[in-house]
Amino acid sequence: MSKRPFHEIETAAYCPRKLYYQRRDTVDVPDRVVDRRELAFEYDRLLDASPTDLADLPLELSPEEFQANLERAADGDAWSQLCTPDERERLVEGKDCRGVVHKVLDRDAPVPSMVFTGAPPNQGVWEPQSVRAVAAAKALAWEHETAVDRAFVEYPAYGIVREIGLTTRRKAAYRRALRMARAIDGPPPRLRNDAKCDACEYRAECGVKTRSLRSLLG
Repeated sequence: MSKRPFHEIETAAYCPRKLYYQRRDTVDVPDRVVDRRELAFEYDRLLDASPTDLADLPLELSPEEFQANLERAADGDAWSQLCTPDERERLVEGKDCRGVVHKVLDRDAPVPSMVFTGAPPNQGVWEPQSVRAVAAAKALAWEHETAVDRAFVEYPAYGIVREIGLTTRRKAAYRRALRMARAIDGPPPRLRNDAKCDACEYRAECGVKTRSLRSLLG
């Protein structure tokens, strides 16, 4: 079976119909995404930067909140490698998936760290992003012929770094998304989710109908 790109598996976990539309289009990476991702490679400098310098960056928090989050991340034992990873933007080929690992940390085994430019949940990581991190870990494990049992997820516009274990639940979510990404050869059924659909760039084309706040309140 063909290997699926990390981004396809992530999108399949989020919304299979969105993946169908994305495959038809050429999607350019917005400049704001590139700029935010670059923050993840400047943590050392940003931790000591002045509020004036931080004010010019694409942060989503005040300079004080951002640096407080970075200070908490700096307490972790992987901090030095997150700041200066052993490999950066590495293309990896796994058994079932392929893609770019934003950072590879040389720990007991090669550990991926994936950078996301949106907002984090209050705790943990969003499931589609967890799926992408699992895909990266599995691809590294395949290349190095060793077990990889954890990954890091970074939200650099917020100064937040979270470590996740490759639990049974996370690996099962990855397998479901991989099967879905492989199976799509036409538009999947509409699966309405008001929060997801409201933010989707394909909402009008998809034709999904979301409920207004008035209807949700009854």
